[in-house]
Amino acid sequence: MRTLYYDCFAGLSGDMNLGAMIDLGVEPDYLIKNLALLGLEAQYKIQIKKDQKHGIYGTKVDVIELDQQQGHSHDHDHKHDHKHDHDHDHNHDHEHQPHSHNRDHSHPVAHHHRTFGDIKKIIDNSGLSERVKKDSLLMFKIIAEAEGKIHNNPIDDVHFHEVGAIDSIVDIVGAAICYEALNVSRVLASTVEVGSGFVKCAHGLMPIPAPATAEILTGVPIKI
Repeated sequence: MRTLYYDCFAGLSGDMNLGAMIDLGVEPDYLIKNLALLGLEAQYKIQIKKDQKHGIYGTKVDVIELDQQQGHSHDHDHKHDHKHDHDHDHNHDHEHQPHSHNRDHSHPVAHHHRTFGDIKKIIDNSGLSERVKKDSLLMFKIIAEAEGKIHNNPIDDVHFHEVGAIDSIVDIVGAAICYEALNVSRVLASTVEVGSGFVKCAHGLMPIPAPATAEILTGVPIKI
């Protein structure tokens, strides 16, 4: 059994997680090739490079959303630290249900208004392996259940805002691809550092951890 352990001394964004997975041995071309199986490659590009911070070198991954109507790109380097909660399986054994979204590029779903049902269709209709489908959908389902409870909506109707954006889809599905590539059997984490203060979300100014994040972390040891 191979265990992946996160030492959560600080926040971790989805693209930071992908960089860490590449440093652990996932080939960048393998990650990019498998992400293309989602059928959404016209909506984003991935930049991978070596970078350093405080003298420590590692791999930096940027998922850049492409504006298909105006030909512009938007670098989502503003991801919030609390997003690392979505990439961790604190007690789940990767039992996930496959689902996905329509690969028809002529009628893309607006990225700020994808529902959990939309994302299930994307993944179900993709060429991803069954394990990657299951792992991806477990992560999305955890988020959808938390959002559904907070907003009193059925999970298939939950509207993902930040998490429904293309960069977040790439981050979460990319994590599942990397776990399969590394043959990870389980994912564990230390006490989660959640931070404090406020963050601006689609629903306005929210305390950190935001309500859905706090719901996901129910029963999980945290520190501020």
